Amino acid sequence: MKIRSIKTKLQTIPLKTPFITALRRVENVEFVRVFLMCENGEVGIGEAPATKAITGEDLDDIVHSIECIQESLLQTSPAEALEILHASSIGSSAKAALDIALVSLLAGGKKQKLFEYFGAKEACILQTDITVSLKNQKMMLEDSVKFYEEGMDILKVKLGSDIAHAIQVTHSISKRLPDAKLIIDANQAWSVQDSLKFIQAMQNVKIELIEQPVEAKDMEGLKAITQISHIPILADEAVFTLEDAKKVIETKSADMINIKLMKCGGLSQAVAILDYAKKMGVKCMLGSMLEGPYSINAALHLAMAYTDVIAYIDLDSPLLYKEVSQELEFMFDAKEIRYIDS
Repeated sequence: MKIRSIKTKLQTIPLKTPFITALRRVENVEFVRVFLMCENGEVGIGEAPATKAITGEDLDDIVHSIECIQESLLQTSPAEALEILHASSIGSSAKAALDIALVSLLAGGKKQKLFEYFGAKEACILQTDITVSLKNQKMMLEDSVKFYEEGMDILKVKLGSDIAHAIQVTHSISKRLPDAKLIIDANQAWSVQDSLKFIQAMQNVKIELIEQPVEAKDMEGLKAITQISHIPILADEAVFTLEDAKKVIETKSADMINIKLMKCGGLSQAVAILDYAKKMGVKCMLGSMLEGPYSINAALHLAMAYTDVIAYIDLDSPLLYKEVSQELEFMFDAKEIRYIDS
């Protein structure tokens, strides 16, 4: 099975409401969809969203990267193409789009669903969190209550640099929804001092974890917070590659790591990180950017095969779409995600 052609298409999916974090405000999911057509008629599909604030790539960058490498991938097998792809220096999101398509072709060549290809014997029910965007305290509390009443009991709360606001928001949500599981995501917005101030203020508040409180480059600060905090600390933007994961885990700079296909370069690279984390006894979050249905599907299939190491799933993009995508293989029913065998 050789790759005959590679094509890209720009896609947009409107969101119900704006998605707001300390890093960005987004009103639509915008992504590149890539199609790998093989000589035998098989087609592999991958996707990558524009996440300039995180990976440094916009839509034009992703398309350009794919165009730059496509001649090297044509007339190769999916396995050969994977080696060429990950030996290249193109951006991680562009790699992820191509990687997802290639791994899908490898699974299809074995007549397997992706979750079977990754080692899962059968599909299982998964639970994702849902994101509470950064707004004023009243609106964030209202959004949290709305999500919780709809059955979403894992709330990923986006907070910004105003630490007083962060403390007030977290206290108000915890008081109103004492049984909710709160994931606090600062998206690198805090200093070490502010992080410790927040943690001290949460002595009597139940919080699942705090995600990337300080800048990704501040590994010493991240480690200092982790050593002091009674709340687990998760590294997100500090971990793109397997090498990054090894550095964070071996130096004990965080308690957990967040793996995202768009950061690490796709499914094959995520598997390498998951296998390493499993060996080291470190739990992970399988996260996402604001992504399209094919990349979310791919991540969900991967999650089914690593339920022993993935403690949290942050794959809520389809729940934020204005309209449900018909391309999803999964049924999103409140907090439960079920695979639809089509």
